[in-house]
Amino acid sequence: MTQLNYDTVQVGDTLPPLALPPVNRTTLALFAGASGDHNPVHIDIDFARRAGMPDVFAHGMLSMAWLGRLLTQWVDQRQLRQFGVRFVGITHLGHQITCTGRVVEKFEADGEKRVRLEIQTANQYGEPRVVGDAVVAL
Repeated sequence: MTQLNYDTVQVGDTLPPLALPPVNRTTLALFAGASGDHNPVHIDIDFARRAGMPDVFAHGMLSMAWLGRLLTQWVDQRQLRQFGVRFVGITHLGHQITCTGRVVEKFEADGEKRVRLEIQTANQYGEPRVVGDAVVAL
């Protein structure tokens, strides 16, 4: 994490991307344990198939956690003012997710200089899986 300055950050600047290893069953099991989300569609292949899916798939909140990591590698978590996402696609086993972000606005609010970011996860095919935005104080 580098010390950022409001005056040097510009609209259009991008955050250093966060590239993750392919999603696997171990990652899903570990996240289920850490989050307390043991929904069987994420960890039980038989359950997932009965639900009409070819296999288990990643928790949406796992993708949000990765975006949180993207943000906190750019700024200290204490600078985060807003963080929201929308799930737009399923992250399947084997997907190699890359998290990206871009500055889309600079503004002042509550006596702070802030920037708004567009953030997303996308798989190795460039298909967005989660999109959102965040506001950070600089």
